Amino acid sequence: MNDSPPRNGSHSTLLAVEDTDFLLRDELRAIRFALEYSKAELSLRDWGIRSTIIVFGSARIPSPEQAAAMAEKAQSNVEKQLAEIMQRRAEFYRIAREFAAIASERGGALAPRNRWRDNVIATGGGPGIMEAANRGAVDAGAPTVGFNITLPHEQMPNPYITPELSFRFHYFAMRKMHLAMRANALAVFPGGFGTLDELFEVLTLQQTRKAPHAPIVLFGESYWRKIINFDALIEEGMIAPEDLKLIEFAETAEDGWASLVRRGLHIPGVDHPN
Repeated sequence: MNDSPPRNGSHSTLLAVEDTDFLLRDELRAIRFALEYSKAELSLRDWGIRSTIIVFGSARIPSPEQAAAMAEKAQSNVEKQLAEIMQRRAEFYRIAREFAAIASERGGALAPRNRWRDNVIATGGGPGIMEAANRGAVDAGAPTVGFNITLPHEQMPNPYITPELSFRFHYFAMRKMHLAMRANALAVFPGGFGTLDELFEVLTLQQTRKAPHAPIVLFGESYWRKIINFDALIEEGMIAPEDLKLIEFAETAEDGWASLVRRGLHIPGVDHPN
């Protein structure tokens, strides 16, 4: 963007693409929406990323290193109890990291076909589970995507995202569209409002067949059954019994990967039953 002042003191002399005040007018929202779509879309095409595996989960889950540091510093009973909780949560970080490495190694992210890469790990770009998944892809030597969002309390991109694939959005809707539109599968770890929002967005697209089939795996069955009464939704007639076939539960990285493959994850060059 050109930061130099207008030559005659008026913004009317600037080219439209140079005039920030003009571009940020309410009437230009549709243009900004289109720009957010196009910037990420063209960058992903340039990198040959055709499909992704999306990993969702809480930004509040610490890495094992962070949990260990917290335990070491803990002095009071309250601090020690909190540190113990964080160490339990950190196990999900470890699993997410391992899962992303497995998916990157076996799913096609490391072996582009005619320049196209498939099943590239993509996350919301922040800390916690998102960081773990991007980190696991890096462990495998694969590119990895982060779709970050501008928030009042800034969420900084984690350091494991491929720099050219670290995107920042203003509009939640456009960010969610990019997360969903090329997803071959979804892996969801324990999380809060944001994770639930993203999970049910994809579940709805799958249930209504507004998106191609993409298997979904939820890690940590006890957590998910505690916060969502899936059986009650069936009992109340709010969903059909077959709707629950959209998801499976897993406890380990290997089990999560096996679930996706068994239920039809598309891996170029590999045939397997749905």
